[in-house]
Amino acid sequence: MINEIKIDETIKLDQFLKWAGITDTGGQSKIFIQSDYVKVNGEVENRRGRKLIPGDLVEIKGVGKFKVIN
Repeated sequence: MINEIKIDETIKLDQFLKWAGITDTGGQSKIFIQSDYVKVNGEVENRRGRKLIPGDLVEIKGVGKFKVIN
């Protein structure tokens, strides 16, 4: 199942993890991202500042898939 997460225009990956309720803090987001647990559009992403736009698919190992919508 793919969960849809609504944003306004763009959002940074670390902020997205908090917005979606996956992490509680920026520090937790950083650990998730640096541990190669996060894929964006099928590719491992380790940049916290990666800008997400509507249509992007974020996969988090052990958590699920999230589609960015507006």
